[in-house]
Amino acid sequence: MELNELTIKESVEGLKKKKFSAMELTEACLSQIKKRNKELNAFITVNEEEALTDAKTADVLISEKKAGALTGVPFSVKDAIVTEGIRSTGAAKILDKYIPPYEATVIKKLRAAGGVVIGKNNCDAFGHGASNENSMYGPVKNPHDTTKVAGGSSGGSAAAVADHECIFSVAEDTGGSIRQPAAFCGVVGLRPSYGRNSRFGIMPMASSLDTVGPIAKTVEDIAMLMEIMAGADVKDATTVSDEVPKYSKEISKDIKGMTIGVPKEYYSALGGPASGGEISIDDEVLRAVQNQIAKLKSLGCKIVDVSLPYTKYAMAVYYILVPSEDSSNLARLDGVRYGSRVEAKNLFDLYAESRAQGFPEEVKRRILIGTYALSAGYYDAYYKKAQKVRTLIKNDFDKVFKKVDALITPTTPSPAFGLGEKLNDPLSLYLADVMVSPAAVAGMPALSVPVGKTKSGLPIGAQIIGARLDESTILRVGNFLEKNN
Repeated sequence: MELNELTIKESVEGLKKKKFSAMELTEACLSQIKKRNKELNAFITVNEEEALTDAKTADVLISEKKAGALTGVPFSVKDAIVTEGIRSTGAAKILDKYIPPYEATVIKKLRAAGGVVIGKNNCDAFGHGASNENSMYGPVKNPHDTTKVAGGSSGGSAAAVADHECIFSVAEDTGGSIRQPAAFCGVVGLRPSYGRNSRFGIMPMASSLDTVGPIAKTVEDIAMLMEIMAGADVKDATTVSDEVPKYSKEISKDIKGMTIGVPKEYYSALGGPASGGEISIDDEVLRAVQNQIAKLKSLGCKIVDVSLPYTKYAMAVYYILVPSEDSSNLARLDGVRYGSRVEAKNLFDLYAESRAQGFPEEVKRRILIGTYALSAGYYDAYYKKAQKVRTLIKNDFDKVFKKVDALITPTTPSPAFGLGEKLNDPLSLYLADVMVSPAAVAGMPALSVPVGKTKSGLPIGAQIIGARLDESTILRVGNFLEKNN
């Protein structure tokens, strides 16, 4: 096994036992990036010089027995999350040369624990997309089949982890942007409960749905990262003060006796008129997840059928709320204060031309939809009504979690689709998130775990959804599925 193929746990143990150095581990990841990034396009910016300097420092700390939980472990960061002193574009040309003077809280925590930032990952611009084809720096390709998408919006992060270009990655999930690409690329991805991790330093998409979470090679690695990343932050008023569990210990607890719910709405045709379209589950995906349900039963779990009747409205709600909040958040990007600008004769033209050239088409589409939904005469009909239905969706989950410990569903209705296959059909692309958006709308934690491959070798993911702030349970279930696959 090459050094860059190690998990976080294996990396930390190897570094402490001096089986290899942090420099060697970092150089192995950088070598893989140089070898593969031209083809996969998982990185927009490679932080080689600083990463090697940090790795050298890590080796000194390890030799002096002053190592932190992640000292010397190389990781990448989605480009929609700011990193102090490292170019952060959000995959949009309007921020092409932007170098932030401050750090996202979760990145600061990981760096304080000794993590080495190796680079910034490609993504759909500002998180707008489900295929990573809406980046202004080109699409990310799937490491398992380069004719397929890596998923979005955090496709670069998922591809980098799957291709061993880093040991783990930090990404962002608004409606499925961690879980969907994790499933497409065959890695583990966690969307934490809204408020569990600080959002400070994220380029905001939809502030009432945005979350920051890890993508890694194992559930155990995810648990280790969450112990570092989670917790209250004075810079983010939406974070909760609840104590952060010892996830790495929690995941080893037996799942025997747990009640796992199977929501019927996720196992038939989804979407429908309420979401503007209908999408069926691929047979191989369905069989793979059904096999996991049987496995849970054999491990001593009680399997029960449940219903989440308002699930069919989740996509419609999501695509009113998100563009509305997008249009508000992106108003700050005007070509004046930071980022790239187009020289113009007057202020209006400066705004219009800078945005026209600096935003991709999907970003413009969402700004227009959101501005319309928030405009006078339409706010009550669209945004306000969507918020009311959102409450009904959350109530559905709350009722079900009084009866079950966790839910299991497919992460995606199909394996990774072809590059360009859905690019000219925005609605079809939106429906690629039909499995992952409901939990996001409700603010619930959800985990995607690899559960096999199709006959053509494409990864399949199962999604474990938990009650609010109960990441421990879904990590336990995911860990047992992973260990028994």
